[in-house]
Amino acid sequence: MNPIKVLLVIEVPLIGSIFASVLEDEPDIQVAGCVATLQDALQFIQEQDVNIILVSVGLPEQGALTLTRTIVDSMPAVKVLALGLLKEDKKDTLRYIEAGAAGYILKDSSLKEFIRIIRLAQKGEAQVSTQMAGVMMERLSSLARMFSAVENKIDGDVRLTSRELEVLQFIGEGLTNQQIAARLVLEVGTVKNHVHSILEKLNVGSRTEAASYLAFIRR
Repeated sequence: MNPIKVLLVIEVPLIGSIFASVLEDEPDIQVAGCVATLQDALQFIQEQDVNIILVSVGLPEQGALTLTRTIVDSMPAVKVLALGLLKEDKKDTLRYIEAGAAGYILKDSSLKEFIRIIRLAQKGEAQVSTQMAGVMMERLSSLARMFSAVENKIDGDVRLTSRELEVLQFIGEGLTNQQIAARLVLEVGTVKNHVHSILEKLNVGSRTEAASYLAFIRR
Protein backbone atom coordinates (compact mmCIF):
# COMPACT_ATOMS: atom_id res chain seq x y z
CA MET A 1 0.00 0.00 0.00
CA ASN A 2 1.37 3.42 -0.97
CA PRO A 3 2.15 5.72 1.96
CA ILE A 4 0.23 8.95 2.53
CA LYS A 5 2.55 11.72 1.34
CA VAL A 6 2.23 14.73 3.62
CA LEU A 7 3.55 18.27 3.21
CA LEU A 8 3.82 20.35 6.37
CA VAL A 9 3.42 24.12 6.04
CA ILE A 10 4.27 25.61 9.42
CA GLU A 11 5.67 29.09 10.00
CA VAL A 12 7.99 27.99 12.82
CA PRO A 13 10.59 25.51 11.42
CA LEU A 14 11.30 23.95 14.81
CA ILE A 15 7.63 23.11 15.36
CA GLY A 16 7.44 21.81 11.80
CA SER A 17 10.37 19.49 12.52
CA ILE A 18 8.65 18.17 15.64
CA PHE A 19 5.46 17.38 13.72
CA ALA A 20 7.55 15.75 10.98
CA SER A 21 9.34 13.48 13.45
CA VAL A 22 6.00 12.39 14.91
CA LEU A 23 4.57 11.55 11.48
CA GLU A 24 7.68 9.69 10.36
CA ASP A 25 7.06 7.12 13.09
CA GLU A 26 3.84 6.06 11.32
CA PRO A 27 4.42 3.24 8.79
CA ASP A 28 1.70 4.44 6.41
CA ILE A 29 2.68 8.12 6.39
CA GLN A 30 5.59 9.71 4.57
CA VAL A 31 6.68 13.31 5.19
CA ALA A 32 7.26 14.63 1.68
CA GLY A 33 8.51 17.97 2.96
CA CYS A 34 8.32 20.69 5.57
CA VAL A 35 8.22 24.37 4.57
CA ALA A 36 7.56 27.61 6.43
CA THR A 37 5.95 29.94 3.89
CA LEU A 38 3.06 30.04 1.45
CA GLN A 39 5.43 30.69 -1.46
CA ASP A 40 7.61 27.68 -0.61
CA ALA A 41 4.51 25.49 -0.32
CA LEU A 42 3.24 26.52 -3.75
CA GLN A 43 6.65 25.85 -5.29
CA PHE A 44 6.94 22.49 -3.53
CA ILE A 45 3.63 21.13 -4.83
CA GLN A 46 4.58 22.12 -8.36
CA GLU A 47 7.67 19.95 -8.13
CA GLN A 48 6.55 16.99 -6.01
CA ASP A 49 3.43 14.89 -5.52
CA VAL A 50 1.65 15.05 -2.17
CA ASN A 51 -1.64 13.64 -0.92
CA ILE A 52 -2.26 15.86 2.08
CA ILE A 53 -1.10 19.33 3.08
CA LEU A 54 -1.11 20.21 6.76
CA VAL A 55 -1.20 24.01 6.85
CA SER A 56 -0.80 26.03 10.02
CA VAL A 57 -3.49 28.66 10.55
CA GLY A 58 -0.72 30.81 12.01
CA LEU A 59 0.76 31.62 8.60
CA PRO A 60 0.91 35.42 8.23
CA GLU A 61 -1.51 37.45 6.08
CA GLN A 62 -4.13 34.68 5.98
CA GLY A 63 -1.66 32.48 4.12
CA ALA A 64 -3.43 29.30 5.22
CA LEU A 65 -6.73 30.39 3.69
CA THR A 66 -5.00 31.50 0.49
CA LEU A 67 -3.18 28.19 0.19
CA THR A 68 -6.37 26.23 0.87
CA ARG A 69 -8.30 28.07 -1.84
CA THR A 70 -5.42 27.74 -4.31
CA ILE A 71 -5.09 23.99 -3.79
CA VAL A 72 -8.83 23.39 -3.99
CA ASP A 73 -9.03 25.31 -7.28
CA SER A 74 -5.91 23.93 -8.96
CA MET A 75 -5.28 20.51 -7.38
CA PRO A 76 -8.61 19.14 -6.10
CA ALA A 77 -7.13 15.67 -5.54
CA VAL A 78 -4.86 17.05 -2.81
CA LYS A 79 -6.47 17.33 0.63
CA VAL A 80 -5.78 20.35 2.86
CA LEU A 81 -6.06 20.13 6.64
CA ALA A 82 -6.12 23.31 8.75
CA LEU A 83 -3.74 22.84 11.67
CA GLY A 84 -3.98 24.65 15.02
CA LEU A 85 -7.53 25.97 15.18
CA LEU A 86 -9.02 26.83 18.56
CA LYS A 87 -11.89 24.65 19.74
CA GLU A 88 -14.12 27.57 20.67
CA ASP A 89 -13.57 29.50 17.44
CA LYS A 90 -16.33 27.96 15.33
CA LYS A 91 -16.48 30.96 12.98
CA ASP A 92 -12.79 30.61 12.08
CA THR A 93 -13.15 26.86 11.58
CA LEU A 94 -16.10 27.45 9.26
CA ARG A 95 -13.98 29.81 7.13
CA TYR A 96 -11.53 27.01 6.39
CA ILE A 97 -14.29 24.53 5.62
CA GLU A 98 -15.89 27.03 3.23
CA ALA A 99 -12.48 27.59 1.63
CA GLY A 100 -12.39 23.89 0.83
CA ALA A 101 -10.35 22.32 3.64
CA ALA A 102 -10.91 18.57 3.91
CA GLY A 103 -10.79 18.83 7.69
CA TYR A 104 -9.15 20.52 10.64
CA ILE A 105 -6.93 19.67 13.59
CA LEU A 106 -7.53 21.60 16.80
CA LYS A 107 -4.74 22.97 18.95
CA ASP A 108 -5.71 20.68 21.82
CA SER A 109 -6.08 17.52 19.70
CA SER A 110 -4.30 14.45 20.97
CA LEU A 111 -1.58 12.72 18.97
CA LYS A 112 -4.00 9.86 18.32
CA GLU A 113 -6.61 12.28 16.91
CA PHE A 114 -3.95 14.05 14.87
CA ILE A 115 -2.95 10.84 13.09
CA ARG A 116 -6.55 9.65 12.78
CA ILE A 117 -7.67 12.87 11.04
CA ILE A 118 -4.88 12.54 8.46
CA ARG A 119 -5.90 8.97 7.67
CA LEU A 120 -9.57 9.92 7.46
CA ALA A 121 -8.77 12.77 5.05
CA GLN A 122 -6.89 10.39 2.79
CA LYS A 123 -10.03 8.23 2.61
CA GLY A 124 -12.21 11.25 1.85
CA GLU A 125 -13.72 11.32 5.33
CA ALA A 126 -13.65 13.92 8.10
CA GLN A 127 -13.89 14.11 11.87
CA VAL A 128 -16.31 16.85 12.93
CA SER A 129 -17.62 17.59 16.42
CA THR A 130 -21.39 17.61 16.98
CA GLN A 131 -21.19 21.35 17.77
CA MET A 132 -19.35 22.06 14.53
CA ALA A 133 -21.77 19.87 12.58
CA GLY A 134 -24.60 22.04 13.90
CA VAL A 135 -22.79 25.21 12.79
CA MET A 136 -22.22 23.73 9.34
CA MET A 137 -25.88 22.76 8.98
CA GLU A 138 -26.96 26.29 9.89
CA ARG A 139 -24.51 27.73 7.37
CA LEU A 140 -25.71 25.41 4.60
CA SER A 141 -29.30 26.37 5.30
CA SER A 142 -28.38 30.07 5.24
CA LEU A 143 -26.50 29.70 1.95
CA ALA A 144 -29.39 27.81 0.38
CA ARG A 145 -31.83 30.58 1.33
CA MET A 146 -29.45 33.26 0.08
CA PHE A 147 -28.82 31.41 -3.18
CA SER A 148 -32.54 31.04 -3.78
CA ALA A 149 -33.10 34.73 -3.07
CA VAL A 150 -30.34 35.74 -5.47
CA GLU A 151 -31.71 33.44 -8.18
CA ASN A 152 -35.13 35.02 -7.82
CA LYS A 153 -33.73 38.56 -7.93
CA ILE A 154 -31.42 38.21 -10.89
CA ASP A 155 -32.80 39.41 -14.18
CA GLY A 156 -32.05 37.00 -17.01
CA ASP A 157 -30.97 39.93 -19.20
CA VAL A 158 -28.29 41.17 -16.78
CA ARG A 159 -25.06 41.89 -18.62
CA LEU A 160 -21.82 42.64 -16.80
CA THR A 161 -18.84 44.13 -18.58
CA SER A 162 -15.61 42.12 -18.80
CA ARG A 163 -14.07 44.36 -16.14
CA GLU A 164 -17.07 43.91 -13.84
CA LEU A 165 -16.79 40.15 -14.26
CA GLU A 166 -13.13 40.36 -13.23
CA VAL A 167 -14.04 42.38 -10.16
CA LEU A 168 -16.88 39.97 -9.31
CA GLN A 169 -14.45 37.04 -9.53
CA PHE A 170 -12.18 38.71 -7.00
CA ILE A 171 -15.15 39.51 -4.77
CA GLY A 172 -15.93 35.80 -4.85
CA GLU A 173 -12.39 35.09 -3.65
CA GLY A 174 -12.96 37.35 -0.66
CA LEU A 175 -10.66 40.19 -1.72
CA THR A 176 -11.20 43.73 -0.46
CA ASN A 177 -11.50 46.74 -2.76
CA GLN A 178 -7.89 47.63 -1.99
CA GLN A 179 -6.68 44.14 -2.89
CA ILE A 180 -8.73 44.10 -6.09
CA ALA A 181 -7.32 47.51 -7.06
CA ALA A 182 -3.79 46.17 -6.59
CA ARG A 183 -4.50 43.07 -8.68
CA LEU A 184 -6.05 45.05 -11.55
CA VAL A 185 -3.76 48.08 -11.20
CA LEU A 186 -6.71 50.42 -10.71
CA GLU A 187 -7.58 53.22 -8.32
CA VAL A 188 -9.57 52.08 -5.29
CA GLY A 189 -12.28 54.57 -6.24
CA THR A 190 -12.61 52.94 -9.65
CA VAL A 191 -13.04 49.52 -8.03
CA LYS A 192 -15.71 50.94 -5.72
CA ASN A 193 -17.58 52.24 -8.75
CA HIS A 194 -17.41 48.80 -10.37
CA VAL A 195 -18.67 47.13 -7.19
CA HIS A 196 -21.54 49.62 -6.95
CA SER A 197 -22.46 48.94 -10.59
CA ILE A 198 -22.32 45.16 -10.05
CA LEU A 199 -24.62 45.31 -7.02
CA GLU A 200 -27.02 47.54 -8.90
CA LYS A 201 -27.12 45.39 -12.03
CA LEU A 202 -27.58 42.18 -10.06
CA ASN A 203 -30.17 43.82 -7.79
CA VAL A 204 -28.44 42.56 -4.64
CA GLY A 205 -27.53 44.33 -1.43
CA SER A 206 -24.19 42.79 -0.46
CA ARG A 207 -20.90 41.53 -1.85
CA THR A 208 -21.70 38.03 -0.59
CA GLU A 209 -24.95 37.95 -2.54
CA ALA A 210 -23.15 39.29 -5.61
CA ALA A 211 -20.56 36.51 -5.34
CA SER A 212 -23.40 33.97 -5.49
CA TYR A 213 -24.00 35.11 -9.06
CA LEU A 214 -20.74 33.41 -10.06
CA ALA A 215 -22.55 30.09 -9.85
CA PHE A 216 -24.95 31.23 -12.55
CA ILE A 217 -22.12 32.42 -14.78
CA ARG A 218 -20.41 29.00 -14.53
CA ARG A 219 -23.51 27.01 -15.48
